Amino acid sequence: MRPLSEQVILVTGATDGLGRAAAAALAAEGATLLLHGRDRPKLDAAAAEIGAPRTYLADLASLDEVRRLGEEVAANESRLDALVNNAGIGTSLPGDGERMVSADGHELRFAVNYLSGYLLTHLLTDLLVASAPARVVNVSSAGQAAIDFDDVMLEDGYSGTRAYMQSKLAQVMFTIDLAEELRDRGVTVNCLHPATYMPTKIVFHARGEAVSSLEEGVRATVRLVADPELDGVTGRYFDGEVESAPHSQAHDASARAQLHELSRQLTGV
Repeated sequence: MRPLSEQVILVTGATDGLGRAAAAALAAEGATLLLHGRDRPKLDAAAAEIGAPRTYLADLASLDEVRRLGEEVAANESRLDALVNNAGIGTSLPGDGERMVSADGHELRFAVNYLSGYLLTHLLTDLLVASAPARVVNVSSAGQAAIDFDDVMLEDGYSGTRAYMQSKLAQVMFTIDLAEELRDRGVTVNCLHPATYMPTKIVFHARGEAVSSLEEGVRATVRLVADPELDGVTGRYFDGEVESAPHSQAHDASARAQLHELSRQLTGV
């Protein structure tokens, strides 16, 4: 892999929390950071603090905006060494436990936490391959729940926690499939649970206190983006800095095939 000082890295959800801190850590090592956010003032403030030369504004609750984001990055950037799909929403923020839908009518957590990253990654695959060796890092969670393919959008008996957990498992399943697809094209794809209940706004809203430090999550995330010892390592799930086993459904090929087909239908990939 190239030294960080030569890398261009896109981090989604980079205006606060883990995304902002990880972007700052990577920039401090000399990488060129591209920041995504959905609030222009916050995005400009993060870019000024981090020294990011370019920013991209998009609401990931709209697939049209995700498409525009992908098209803009592909058009504006000559290379992309790493994509960090970090943006996401928690179990209770927004909505306080009420079921919400995206601009496209999909359950909001599934749309923002999973579908947006699925679509954006596919839109940027050609750029990543052209920049190889390159990496995709999906920020998932240890909180994972099996996907009920008879009610993926959780219209019956909605739970924000369940919605969050199935969206995070979907990220893991996507990681495994995309890693296999890109195995011989110079792009590795991995995912991680960065740390447990870091001091972020979604954690404080859900439970009022943190367990892990933000630095733990940053260290684990930056490792997957930049550690040369992980060259060629792909299709793995990490709990912090340790390779771990995800929910058993992640290894169910038929379930992954169902998710793949559903994702294609919903995003138009």
